[in-house]
Amino acid sequence: MNIRYLVPSLLLIAAPLLAQARPATPPTAEDFGFTYRIPGSWDAIDAQSTLPEIKQQQAATAKSEDEKKEIACVQIPISARHATPPSFLAAMALPFDCFGQILTAKDLPGFAQGSSEGPRKIFDFGDPVYGSYSMGSHSLWIERAKGNPKGHPEMPYTLEIACGLLKKAAVCWMVVAGDDQALKDFEGTAIVLDGDFYPQLVPATAFDKKPAS
Repeated sequence: MNIRYLVPSLLLIAAPLLAQARPATPPTAEDFGFTYRIPGSWDAIDAQSTLPEIKQQQAATAKSEDEKKEIACVQIPISARHATPPSFLAAMALPFDCFGQILTAKDLPGFAQGSSEGPRKIFDFGDPVYGSYSMGSHSLWIERAKGNPKGHPEMPYTLEIACGLLKKAAVCWMVVAGDDQALKDFEGTAIVLDGDFYPQLVPATAFDKKPAS
């Protein structure tokens, strides 16, 4: 199954994230099996309310009915920004009950790679590094890349995206960080996955090279 197009819907994040922040109550992440609290110095923004219109635009160019279904199922329960320099984070979920299929470990690389394509429509990122790590029974894939907004090489940014499979959904957590502190905020925030608590989303060893088996 080709699932690279499952999450060009991270493009759905682009317009609201680059717009001015506005007060919003994020959708319930717990519905998808996780809890991730927006860091205290960040401001929630409402990406979810823009989804219907943008989904309709994407569906109009979808190449199959399956692709339309995937676009329709994507949700963004968390989105936030932190100013000066502006940084953005979001969580995107593909609920299995809507999609009609449970993704497995063999699907995760394709799902994750598709998720990272969205930000690259807005930013130029190069020299990505990849890693993987475990949180209890959950295996997560992670990517980090350096870059800048298109046409603005003077503005350095870091893209980091971590994706995993929960009982109810496939989920990706993403940050486009304008400074080191924003990246630390994203990585260091505690998370609950399917009821199990972990002190941070991304451990310090996430990018350590694994010994050959």
